[in-house]
Amino acid sequence: MGIQDIIEGKKQWRAHVARVKALPPDYRIVYKEMQRYFFKVGPVDLVEGNLLSGIVDFFEEGAASGKGVLELIGTDVAAFCDGLIKDTLTYADLYQQSIDRATGDRS
Repeated sequence: MGIQDIIEGKKQWRAHVARVKALPPDYRIVYKEMQRYFFKVGPVDLVEGNLLSGIVDFFEEGAASGKGVLELIGTDVAAFCDGLIKDTLTYADLYQQSIDRATGDRS
């Protein structure tokens, strides 16, 4: 990764953060909780993928249509997040696989 890649990545992240800050307060709160959840659960492609920007797109559309954030995702934020990453490899999965290999568990 060269310096240009780092600079471009920072520009993209700042633009993303600006979009989040432009959301209504209830959307921002839920987005921050979702972001915290994803950083904890650790989908492998979180940084390189489009998950977070896709959520902002979805939230922008919901806010523009006048819907509350919980109308869009429901009251269980963690369940909504799990649904988004259900078929995605996580760092927890990789860790479990490494434990299974170390213990000889092939199930």
